[in-house]
Order: sequence, then C-alpha cells, then structure tokens
Amino acid sequence: MRVLVVTAVDAERDAIVRGASATVPAGTGDPAGPVEFAVPGFVLRRPAPAPEPLVIDALAAGVGPAAAAAGAATALTAAALSGSPYGLVVSAGIGGGFTTPGRSAAVGSVVVSDAIVAADLGAETSAGFVPVTDLGFGTVEHRPPAALVRAVAEAAGAQRGDVLTVSTVTGTAERAAALVAARPSALAEAMEGFGVAEAAAAHGVPALEIRAVSNPVGPRDRAAWRIGDALEALSGASAALREALRAAPPESWSASESWSTSET
Repeated sequence: MRVLVVTAVDAERDAIVRGASATVPAGTGDPAGPVEFAVPGFVLRRPAPAPEPLVIDALAAGVGPAAAAAGAATALTAAALSGSPYGLVVSAGIGGGFTTPGRSAAVGSVVVSDAIVAADLGAETSAGFVPVTDLGFGTVEHRPPAALVRAVAEAAGAQRGDVLTVSTVTGTAERAAALVAARPSALAEAMEGFGVAEAAAAHGVPALEIRAVSNPVGPRDRAAWRIGDALEALSGASAALREALRAAPPESWSASESWSTSET
C-alpha cells in the first residue's frame, strides 16, 4: 500500500517522516535515513524503508486549501501515471483546537477527522452564511472510512471529531463560537484538509485528516502557541498511523464504511 501524507510546511512534513521512521525496526531500514525524490514542482520525502509492503510519502504542498489541492493532485496524478497509485491520502499538520460543550481539544493533543469540512465555502447573505451546498452545487464535507478513523484514533490516543478547513484563521472568540454553532462536532481548525480531500475524491482515493493542536481557536495570542509540542505530537501521530495501517489495512475497511462525501 502507498500512502501520501500532505502537509503545509516543511516542519510538519519532517515531523511526519520522523514519526514514520521511528517505527522501522533497528537494523532493517536504510542507514542513510529518509530519501527524497521529486514530482513536478514538489519534493517528496520518504522514511527509511521498512520490511513491509507499506510506503509512506510526505509532501509539503503549501499553506491553504488551493495549494494543498494542487500539491495533492500533482502527486496523485504522477503516482497513477507511474503505475503505482496511492491507496490513501492524509492531510496532516498542526492546527487550532476548539473547546466545545463537554469536550476540548487541548494544546498538545491529537484530533483525527470524522469529517473533513469546508467551513467557509459559500456565500454571505442578509440572513447569514449559506454553505455552497445550499446554493445548489458542490460539497462541503468528506468522510473518511470509519474503521480507519477508529484504528488511527485508538493507536494515537486521539480524539475523533470534525476538522474544519478555513481560508482565514480564526482570530476572535465570536468567530470561534459561530463555527462551533454551525458545526457542533468541530474539534480542530486548519487550512488544508478540504483541499487535500477534494484532490483525493477526484482520484477516487480515501482521505483522512490528522491534526496536532498547537493553540486554542479564538483570540490570536502567539505567546500561547506551542508549536514545538504540537510537532512532537504530530510525530507520534505519524508513528501511530503506520501502526494502525499495519493492523487495519484497506481490506478491513468494510463496504458500509467506505470513503464517502456528503453535500450537507
């Protein structure tokens, strides 16, 4: 199985590679460590090879849903044309964590997506925000295979919830409250997941999103961000992803829980 992990920036990509490399038994990997190779316009990094039929490639595609979609689509197309397509695409990185009634995504914790949601794709009207689906076209949600979500969340010790994709990072308590009111299952916010999921859906490949929480969603306070802690948590989640895929390969994802999209 080949897995493509798409991040926004190099630091996230390298955290993914470190975590995946940590699961390679001593003495079985390439002593030179991770390898790099190119697809048009991008550089992929691959952890040291392991004695198993599982390959994980990590790509830093850029910030925001458009860059993420472009990078993911390029890598997916290149892999398909080479005759060795990807079987799973993962959007991964750090992000903001929501506090919702009864639960909270604390700084340093990990969230695995039950749904990958475009939170601001639509139109502003006199009655408020209208999602693009209510305008009669498009989609605002992709749902990963439920069995895979459960396996990765259990392996990572992570919470499950909706991960919202925004083009503008939330910076006020009022906006954070509005997002949670519109999507009560929201646990994390980032900027790339929906773009990655759109590219995956165009290729008929399932997608997943994993976010390590670096800061609370709400008033912008850079002093409260814990990026280093979040990157460490992301490395741990990468190791857990590899272990989960060993334990729950694609054939274990039942037909009733297969990759799906939703228009609501």
